[in-house]
Amino acid sequence: MRGFGSEEADWFEQWFGEDYLRIYQHRDETEAEHAIELIAANLASREINAVLDVGCGAGRHTKVMVERWWTVGLDLSMALLRVARKESPDAPYVRADMRELPFADESFDLVVNLFTSFGYFEDDGEHARVLSRLCAATRHGGTFVIDFLNAGQVRRELVPYDERVENGITIEQTRTISPDDRFVEKRIKLRGRDKEYIERVRLLSERDLERMLAAAGFEVSKLFGDYNGSGWSEDSPRTILFASRR
Repeated sequence: MRGFGSEEADWFEQWFGEDYLRIYQHRDETEAEHAIELIAANLASREINAVLDVGCGAGRHTKVMVERWWTVGLDLSMALLRVARKESPDAPYVRADMRELPFADESFDLVVNLFTSFGYFEDDGEHARVLSRLCAATRHGGTFVIDFLNAGQVRRELVPYDERVENGITIEQTRTISPDDRFVEKRIKLRGRDKEYIERVRLLSERDLERMLAAAGFEVSKLFGDYNGSGWSEDSPRTILFASRR
């Protein structure tokens, strides 16, 4: 496992920085509100005193949750956390690797991992390690919510190439499925800037996720296919699982 200050950085350490912010400066705030409304509606009967937003990025979801519950955001990217802290100065934000959470066991009633902030590692043992850490941080009877891509839908509807202009920057994006069929890979080239980045996410099916959650100590209770709370199907845009810590 590579950590802070390592000579060879993982793709997510390189990509989620200043260029990412320039390109994705304005994420969909309404979408974030819908995601949190879905969570709140399905946990209306639960007492929630402390929430952890893992992979919070620039705090798009954290700042919505902090209006409902005491919430701490965690991310590895200092560039994204600077934006989060500026926009939500009252919310606590922590810089850390999700594989090594700096919290005591059973610290949170609710832990969330939203907008495909998972599946970044080559080794599935690292993904299992993340879920194990998240389970330990969740109180017994507490809830973990993961909002992930729909792997089957991604494979079927992959767009090999597109380009667009954001904030005056022409962005070329090339998407492929890895030869072993385990990852979706996106190469992002900033035309005229001599910069290129990669996004690489593990294609985990809903069954893969359920199995991994069970192995970590969670029990899946609900499965949705979008932020409106529709049932999951093979054509759903998202895979959203609610799981309780056993």
